[in-house]
Amino acid sequence: MRGCALGTSTIIENMYADAHNPYSELGVDIRTEQIESKSLGRNVDYASITNALETFMEQYNNVVSIGGDHSITFPLIKAIRNKKGPIDLLHFDAHTDLYHEFEGNLFSHACPFARIMEAGLVQRLVQVGIRTITPEQKRQIERYNVEVIEMKDFSGIDTINFNNDVYISFDLDVLDPAFAPGVAHHEPGGMSTREAINSIQKLKGKIIAADIVEYNPSRDINGMTSIVASKILKELLGRIMSDQAVG
Repeated sequence: MRGCALGTSTIIENMYADAHNPYSELGVDIRTEQIESKSLGRNVDYASITNALETFMEQYNNVVSIGGDHSITFPLIKAIRNKKGPIDLLHFDAHTDLYHEFEGNLFSHACPFARIMEAGLVQRLVQVGIRTITPEQKRQIERYNVEVIEMKDFSGIDTINFNNDVYISFDLDVLDPAFAPGVAHHEPGGMSTREAINSIQKLKGKIIAADIVEYNPSRDINGMTSIVASKILKELLGRIMSDQAVG
């Protein structure tokens, strides 16, 4: 279902709305750092995304990408790897997105993590919140040595230690549809917003970059998902700034 390209501006507007203060739950005022917003527009190719992010990171240490479907994670990770060196990847999602190809498309939003792993762009891939594993996906998990914490087994990520800098890819459908109805693929039985925020706050590792994807405003109810996404964005920025301050 198309529509994910339309959600970015709404998420940003909600984060800076007068109804919300600028402090993350970690006590970080996200206004204290220089934050620049840059739009790549719509219908850009993957090489353009990688090149634009590499250029952006010549000036800024960290980046959070907002909006689009999950296919954008592959070119984003490529740029981060080129600029930052070895990284680990923590992926929040209802789906593994590990198909080799989907409907004849190797670069579908159902395939980015297969492309990332076959290219050797990350040292480690941990997927959290999964609740849709098929036999094909199970074979891909084994092929790429992916660590999967299915939602039925999830009790927190406190036991996971990341040795490299961490990139977080946050698909909003990791959340139960009760918290985030504005996604293309509703999959009941997901995380609460609280569980997701706790995971970001308690993660053992240094977060250097992230993306928030798959918000589809055409399916949202009263802007609920946009507000949730803006909260996740604020908490990610707060955590990244805290990690940056510690060094």
